[in-house]
Amino acid sequence: MTLSLKLPRTNGASEDYRLIGTPIARPAARPHFNRIAYAAAHVVSDPLRDIDPWGKPAIDWDATMAFRHHLWSLGFKIAEAMDTAQRGMGLDWAGAQELIRRSLAEARTVEGADLACGAGTDQLDPADARSLDDVIKAYETQIGFIEKHGGRAIMMASRALARVAKSPDDYRKVYGHILGQTREKVVLHWLGEMFDPQLAGYWGGGSFEDALQTVLGIIGDNRDKVEGIKISLLDGAKEVALRDCLPEGVLCFTGDDFNYAELIEGDGRRFSHALLGIFDAVAPSASKALAALAAGDTATFRGVIEPTVPLSRRIFEAPTQYYKAGVVFLAWLNGHQRHFTMPAGMQSARGLLHYADIFRLADQANVLDQPDLAVRRMKNFLAVLGE
Repeated sequence: MTLSLKLPRTNGASEDYRLIGTPIARPAARPHFNRIAYAAAHVVSDPLRDIDPWGKPAIDWDATMAFRHHLWSLGFKIAEAMDTAQRGMGLDWAGAQELIRRSLAEARTVEGADLACGAGTDQLDPADARSLDDVIKAYETQIGFIEKHGGRAIMMASRALARVAKSPDDYRKVYGHILGQTREKVVLHWLGEMFDPQLAGYWGGGSFEDALQTVLGIIGDNRDKVEGIKISLLDGAKEVALRDCLPEGVLCFTGDDFNYAELIEGDGRRFSHALLGIFDAVAPSASKALAALAAGDTATFRGVIEPTVPLSRRIFEAPTQYYKAGVVFLAWLNGHQRHFTMPAGMQSARGLLHYADIFRLADQANVLDQPDLAVRRMKNFLAVLGE
């Protein structure tokens, strides 16, 4: 039976929308990829315990951990406590510590499970940062915590560093100091200001070419401590420029939620690995596509992954930092959580028309895992928001 519902349009009218998608079947066993694929995972709030959702949001730890098992079963590594988990936008350092502790412990119960954890400086209010030493101490605290619990770090971009740094040399000093003392190799993170406006001028300001030289200098000086770098600029040409300049053995992880399909496939010479927030939302499709690519079936890779790109572009549209709302919306539609609420009430960051488009595009990309459930929940959502 064909499923349908009324969805609003931008002209104020409604349309009778008929679903056309086919859910992606789950693999019988954890698939093999020939690309390293991290899914940046979200956290599930607990509205029944949420007393102060903006200040100290309550987390549903059972649902949060269950979602990580979902990602591991599909072959993904997890990028934990990153911006997809609302670091700096609802989840503070205390909450991140609990998330990191729990996820590292959970991973040890799953054969083959792997994760790396975001280390930043978000316990230091940028307005309180007075020196580079303040930033260094904040990074040391977070990386020390991750390593103490047996984890590996992803060195996230720092709002405090963006505020106090005066030149590229200041970035070289901070990154060199931190990388000089880490036990494990670290993944660096080049996050564009479209994801976080407070990171404008990161790496010392100037042009992209100037920033690129600073980044390459830091990597060259600390090559034995850098596993790779995630670049999130939503510009495929800039990622390729970085990728082509990286030293042998240093990996490029795409964080480009607009152009990931072509960047992961590569250009015949080089390709990008992946560390993506969109993989949280389209995990079954991405898993099937990556498994096909590993088997040499490029046609299936393209046929499965390319329909998810329009969906991802809508989720990550400007203001891009609110993409988390679309990711969690799809987790709710797909039955991974019982509600659509988020830490800090972030579900209100997007409007009804945005969510209606996410529903359409998810259906067209075969991303709705349980269409019956998705339709029921979407109808309830529309009723609450006034449709």
